Amino acid sequence: MEEQFVLRVPPSVAERLDRVLSENPASPTDQSIDLAFEDDGRTGTFMIGNDKFAVSLLDLPCVVESYKTYDDTVLIKTADIGQIIIVREEGETPPEGLEYKHGLTPPMRDARRRRFRREPDLNPDFVHQVENDLQSIMAGGTARDVDVEVVEQEEDVDEEMEVTEQVQDGSQPSSTPMELVSKPASQDESSGEEDDYDND
Repeated sequence: MEEQFVLRVPPSVAERLDRVLSENPASPTDQSIDLAFEDDGRTGTFMIGNDKFAVSLLDLPCVVESYKTYDDTVLIKTADIGQIIIVREEGETPPEGLEYKHGLTPPMRDARRRRFRREPDLNPDFVHQVENDLQSIMAGGTARDVDVEVVEQEEDVDEEMEVTEQVQDGSQPSSTPMELVSKPASQDESSGEEDDYDND
């Protein structure tokens, strides 16, 4: 797996590195290049020849993509770069914090303040309390300082009263389908039908 980072050096060191990479070092000692970090993983020493420089490993404000090409036409992405190693000259003050506030290009200068949304001002104790409450709720418990009351679902009383009134009035409730009942013909109706047949 390939890992990449940005190495930013002073102009004097950049010239010497360029000669080493082009296999034309200014002196035989310049061919010796070394980079070592201390136990914290953020500070270290960069050596070129007999000269030593202090370095700082910082996080970039945004991820930078790197590409390579063989014909200057087709670009192939090789890695995502999220850190930069800054080589400092003697007497230069080290940067504050773990994040580099500038990007790699002039438009990204002071990117955190000019281009990114400000982080909300939250109390760390409040955030920790919310995290603990969420974990407690996910485990089946309850949040702190919260009273739980079990409420049963009540039936619709108005609907029941309306159905009861319809039944008392003798009308059919609207919620039940109408039933068709076949009744036998009365005596008058049957005799009338027989007279019709006799007249025919």
